[in-house]
Amino acid sequence: MTADEFKAEAAKIRNTAMASAMRYVGNTDVAEDIVQDTMLKMWSMCPALKKPAGPLATVLIRNACIDHLRRHRQHCSIENMCIEEPVQGDADTVRMARMMEIVDRLPDTQQVILRLRHMQGMEMREIADITGMSEVNIRKVLSRARQAVRDKFMKGDKV
Repeated sequence: MTADEFKAEAAKIRNTAMASAMRYVGNTDVAEDIVQDTMLKMWSMCPALKKPAGPLATVLIRNACIDHLRRHRQHCSIENMCIEEPVQGDADTVRMARMMEIVDRLPDTQQVILRLRHMQGMEMREIADITGMSEVNIRKVLSRARQAVRDKFMKGDKV
């Protein structure tokens, strides 16, 4: 890929990459840094790149975001990707906010796997590749996380 082709591809995928990074980290500054680092990494691979570069950018963004979340575990929460404050009177929104608060109290591994599976719609194989866990482990962790959320939600636990 030539430099001009790369610039055109980068302009096309930048907004999508930024939105994807924001869903993971929830912080505009961090998301911009991750996207910029990804673009630099892709620029260094420019001669070997082929069109379309979007799928590669998506994988690189996802991996960079997960690396960032792993390094800053105490700073990440499910609220970054979902509802900030429930709207008064909207029962579905209130229930969703309560569920997200429950999810936010889960162990970090369970939170990340729930996010990747249900918010990003990733397959078990992809999650296994990203996390370095086996697919069987991913299924177990996901099952336990779902059960914990269901139990706490049904009991009406306040967080």
